[in-house]
Amino acid sequence: MRLKSSTVLKKLSEALGRAVGATSFVKALLFAAAVATTTVSATQVAKADPKYAGIVIDAKTGKVLYGEDPDGLRYPASLTKMMTLYLTFEALSAGRITLDSKVPVSANAAKEPPSKLGVRAGGSVTVEQAILALVTRSANDMATALGEHLGGSEERFARMMTAKARALGMTRTTYRNANGLPNTAQMTTARDQARLGVALRQHFPQYYGYFNTRTFTFGKQVIGNHNRLVGTVRGVDGIKTGYTRAAGSNLATSAQLDGRSIVAVVLGGRSSAARDATMRKLVAEYLPKASRGGNSNLIAATPSAPIEEPVAVVATTTPTSGLPNAGPVPQQRYGDEAPVSAFAPAQANAAVAAMDVATRPRAPVKPIPPVSMKPDRSVVTNSTKVDNIVTASTSPSSAAAPSAGAGWVIQIGASPDENSARNLLQAAQDKGGNALRTAKPFTVAFTKDGAQMYRARFGGFNGQNDAVNACNALKKKGVSCWASLQ
Repeated sequence: MRLKSSTVLKKLSEALGRAVGATSFVKALLFAAAVATTTVSATQVAKADPKYAGIVIDAKTGKVLYGEDPDGLRYPASLTKMMTLYLTFEALSAGRITLDSKVPVSANAAKEPPSKLGVRAGGSVTVEQAILALVTRSANDMATALGEHLGGSEERFARMMTAKARALGMTRTTYRNANGLPNTAQMTTARDQARLGVALRQHFPQYYGYFNTRTFTFGKQVIGNHNRLVGTVRGVDGIKTGYTRAAGSNLATSAQLDGRSIVAVVLGGRSSAARDATMRKLVAEYLPKASRGGNSNLIAATPSAPIEEPVAVVATTTPTSGLPNAGPVPQQRYGDEAPVSAFAPAQANAAVAAMDVATRPRAPVKPIPPVSMKPDRSVVTNSTKVDNIVTASTSPSSAAAPSAGAGWVIQIGASPDENSARNLLQAAQDKGGNALRTAKPFTVAFTKDGAQMYRARFGGFNGQNDAVNACNALKKKGVSCWASLQ
């Protein structure tokens, strides 16, 4: 709804006044009534934006206090750096790095576009300096440098980010880089970002204070925090801003006051000023409604999944646990989510190797008997930049193993659930069209760390060229895959 201009209101008042012989007092009443009917709140204005999504949760109980399309897929922009920092804090807590550890700046990191710290390739910063650069200036170069340092490469670190998101119950979030720069496959929801905000506060209270940093001095630079609510809105203690043209203006906010605590997320604001205005209203309205009770133990701290196989995750439109689609309504607390795994190339350094060992989950108490089948990723195409997450919402297809047990196949991904693997195959078929016209979908069971997994594959190709060409066609449609000899 748009506000009527003062000119229109004036003419309306004059016309009505002439018609009924109204006094100035009546005219004033008419004007006030017109303004009252055309004035809308900050959240109502935000809702008119198709990019907008928002959520406010009670950080002590998990109750949704407000929700507007909280499960709609959006671009995270620099909210991505919240997960980069989560994994950094995790490595600090485990002793794999220290705040004084040196983070090398590669040519790849140095060439990232602004906002950036501007360290030249070959230089280095400490882990603490990188953290401060992320929470204040939202430095893209430092996010990339941290990702490369912790993961061996930014691509591998993105897979680690997505695996951690799954372990935290962020079922609709996919990461492709460490900084949030535009990537059409990098998606999230307001609900998922709220979960991450709660997890950051809950799991790393010793480091969470970095989000409340007002200024950061680096050399001759005095860098202010992009988050204008920190220090200006009573109770707000962080978290992160974000913006790209496609995403709009994003903001995740934590607020604690008088024993009450909330985490709020606004995605897709028309501008930073409009986004901030909406968030101020949400904090003012819903923080007083939050509970003083609860144990603030909403999200279990789970180890990262091993980074070994691509992951097939089926994104549903209705969440199976956690926060509801709309608010305000009471809701159960976040439930635990089982971690899944993701593929990565060979480890690049000792720190990466230590992280993999330290983050492997324990096998379940009652493992499913293993299937007599060895992993067979013996031949891989020339592309190592495979997307590790593909979402789908299609119904399961009837997928059976092809009669031929050998030959070239395309693997789409892997999942701990067979139906999810089949859904992935169906989604790939829908997108692949002629590329998969004669292909035969099937799943292959295997065991990983005592747990049963299912590979999603297509067979029936005449040779390597047919398989590789089909895979390349799928990649153009946004479906990750690789060809291998079975």
